[in-house]
Amino acid sequence: MRSKEKPYVLLAAELIYLKVCEIKKKNPDFTNINAIEAFISSEAYQEISSGKFHDTLINKLKKNGFIDKRTKKKIPEETLKLLQIQKDVMIKQLIKFPELYYAKSHFPLEISQRAFDHLWRMCESYELWCKETKKNNLIVLNIID
Repeated sequence: MRSKEKPYVLLAAELIYLKVCEIKKKNPDFTNINAIEAFISSEAYQEISSGKFHDTLINKLKKNGFIDKRTKKKIPEETLKLLQIQKDVMIKQLIKFPELYYAKSHFPLEISQRAFDHLWRMCESYELWCKETKKNNLIVLNIID
């Protein structure tokens, strides 16, 4: 990577990761799996899965004239397109239905498994970025190990 600055497309992954870490910290007996499952019922999940997270982010960037506050440079159009694609993917992958589990078992329905898998991959992405940028102190869940 050329820069150690966090890319905008990593902000959703960071939020997910930090919230899952918070859940684990409050519940030391939780595995990463338990913590991600608990995240699915959180406000942050609702914000991301509804598209509000990305809408808020894009609106903040728009108000600032699409100028990056860190670098003082114009944010590339490609980055804005990627954020929109990411928003669309999040909405599709994290769709939430009530009663996501089969009635007499604890096996998740396919739709909830897809959401879980996507959240897991987002956490992996965050850890990979931390590892690539030598910010290993930010790795808490150790998903990539």
